[in-house]
Amino acid sequence: MYIVTGGAGFIGSAMVWKLNQMGIDDILVVDNLSTSEKWNNLVGLKYQDYLHRDQFLKFILEGEDPFETEAVVHMGACSSTTELDADFLMENNYRYTQYVCRFCMGHDARFINASSAATYGNGEFGFDDDEDGIGRLRPLNMYGYSKQLFDLWAKEAGLLDQIVCLKFFNVFGPNEYHKDDMKSVICKAHAQILETGKLKLFKSYREEYPHGGQKRDFVYIKDCVDIMAWFLENRDKGGIFNVGTGTARTWNDLANAVFSAMNREPEIEYIPMPEVIRDKYQYFTQANMDKLKAAGCTVKMTSLEDGAMDYVQNYLDKDDRYLRSR
Repeated sequence: MYIVTGGAGFIGSAMVWKLNQMGIDDILVVDNLSTSEKWNNLVGLKYQDYLHRDQFLKFILEGEDPFETEAVVHMGACSSTTELDADFLMENNYRYTQYVCRFCMGHDARFINASSAATYGNGEFGFDDDEDGIGRLRPLNMYGYSKQLFDLWAKEAGLLDQIVCLKFFNVFGPNEYHKDDMKSVICKAHAQILETGKLKLFKSYREEYPHGGQKRDFVYIKDCVDIMAWFLENRDKGGIFNVGTGTARTWNDLANAVFSAMNREPEIEYIPMPEVIRDKYQYFTQANMDKLKAAGCTVKMTSLEDGAMDYVQNYLDKDDRYLRSR
């Protein structure tokens, strides 16, 4: 059994889709559907069963493995960078991940975990996935800190050669529609342009960056799951790895890519950035991808323009916007 936690979420459901593309449907989806719209991400995907996250935790804490687990792709977490409940993030993102990791180590199962580029903070120490340097990183929010804590724990426990922690940068693509304010700007931009004909971007508050000139490493979801599939097939590879394109692009680049995919002329309005996030705003992120390449991963990363084109024209513009296997 392949277990995907957060399997109804954005990256998790895309990974279920990828496993289906690989001919695998012996999959257990673990999540907390509650009253969200995440269930839509599972429609049309092939998997054997679903378990609530609490029930799955009960199994692993009791040391049981009724699943004959081959691998756990642990994408389950609260990914909100504005979540203020630190105790919740400690339990949900940090402690829960420890439990799942120990379960995998005790049952010789592959463990692939979602870390985050939020661990890099403002980037003052760069964006190198060097395991010796993770202790000096200073995340800007509690979400990033909760991810940093597990990376540090795994390092201290001597597990990084056996497991994989992936630092995802700005991921966009199908199946993110339930994420409300945490949806990618491409997803938000498409809806905004359809409604108003223009796109609003935050003003810059640093002289070295013009309005819309703030930079991010935007990575397409299909590349992310290709990389995770590679790690499933190469169990001898372990450690902390960045998942990005290796190229920082501006918000203006992103806006132009979306307008182009929608066959419209760009019209951008720059608006004030909310004061609550100004001091914690990342003006630049760019994944150093050398380590992943050195490990032998040959996944070719999709450009911002090509990713936006596929996402907009093959999903956002369609009545059925989801990744489907059937």
